[in-house]
Amino acid sequence: MIVSVVIAGEAGFWVVLALALASRYLIGWRRVSTALLLALPLIDLVVLGATVLDLRHGTTASWTHGLAAAYVGFSAAYGHYLVTWADAHFAHRFAGGPTPVKPPKYGAARAAHEWRIFARTLLAAAITAGLVAGMAALVGDAAQTAGLTRWYGTMGLVTGISLVIAASYTVFPKKQP
Repeated sequence: MIVSVVIAGEAGFWVVLALALASRYLIGWRRVSTALLLALPLIDLVVLGATVLDLRHGTTASWTHGLAAAYVGFSAAYGHYLVTWADAHFAHRFAGGPTPVKPPKYGAARAAHEWRIFARTLLAAAITAGLVAGMAALVGDAAQTAGLTRWYGTMGLVTGISLVIAASYTVFPKKQP
């Protein structure tokens, strides 16, 4: 059930974002657009609430509960970045806005971009770890939370990969042809 909630949350994020941008650029309803954009974090709260409710009803914590925590963590860390990206592309495509700025491809500017991505990933991992710890404390039984607490290692791996990518662009900067 929790996987369905996470999938619905992800789909809901993109649908609400698309409606907000369409309201703003195609119809000209700025207030509706702003309200929809402000409602995006509510989707995270629904996913988190459904997960906590499921645990409160005695369900054994599993990897799916950790997936919900990771979804909320990444949504919180990358949400503004994704909204800004989508807004720039939508404005360019449908409202005659300027061409969206692409991430740098070469040198120190690319390395700095990758370090910002790493910082977002580190924040997402920290939020996920905090949520997992909170859910584990809610259940209270270590045997019941083994599937959930495996997410510490998973988030460590994801953060490590992001760190290696950022470091590689620093140590071996891609040179402009």
